[in-house]
Amino acid sequence: MRKELRRLEDAWDEALDELADQTERPVKPVPRQAGPLLPLREQVHQALTLLGAPAAPRLIIAVHEAFHVGEIIPARLTSLRRDEERSFRTAPHSRPYYLCPALTADLLAPARGLLAVSTWPMANRVIGPLSPRVDFLISAIRLAGHLDRIPDPSTDARRLLWRFAANIPGAAPSAAAMTPAAVADAAEAELDIHRDSDRSHREAAAKRAREQLDDIEQLFGSRLRGVASTGS
Repeated sequence: MRKELRRLEDAWDEALDELADQTERPVKPVPRQAGPLLPLREQVHQALTLLGAPAAPRLIIAVHEAFHVGEIIPARLTSLRRDEERSFRTAPHSRPYYLCPALTADLLAPARGLLAVSTWPMANRVIGPLSPRVDFLISAIRLAGHLDRIPDPSTDARRLLWRFAANIPGAAPSAAAMTPAAVADAAEAELDIHRDSDRSHREAAAKRAREQLDDIEQLFGSRLRGVASTGS
């Protein structure tokens, strides 16, 4: 019955996506990366994999719209993580990956509004004091590299890269003069400053998570109690 339910849920997601695609205004041509329209969770997985770091729903949607055909409906992202946790509790490890929240480094609780992928190392899913900036820079580098490999990137894709470049010193003097290589170089230069300190903080939190949380909590966070940063 669970298998049949998952099949029906996937079919329902695909039907909603097709309906939204048919009723929206014509989509301007963009490089088609995904082939046929994918279920919502796979669309989100694609965007997160491209970014390589936990991301907020707004950024996930922007990445999807910049590089793939179809639309992600924001309201459906709200319930996606709950659906993923419910699926894991019902049949643990039955899927190749799960979409889960990033975890705060202090309490190992779900980080509000940040999605990650369960197959990433624990340290990559933990958010410390410097992690938002580090993840921003990592995503900028990966996005720039992806754009650099596309012969004719869409306007949406370049606009998305400019949103990153505008917040990285030395990345681009203007939108017209922006290049993916320059954005990546500037992001890498700043990342070198923060990387080691952030990694140390994240790995310490990840070690506590592996020692003190069960399988479900390691993916979806601890809700009932705080986990002290030092044990006795």
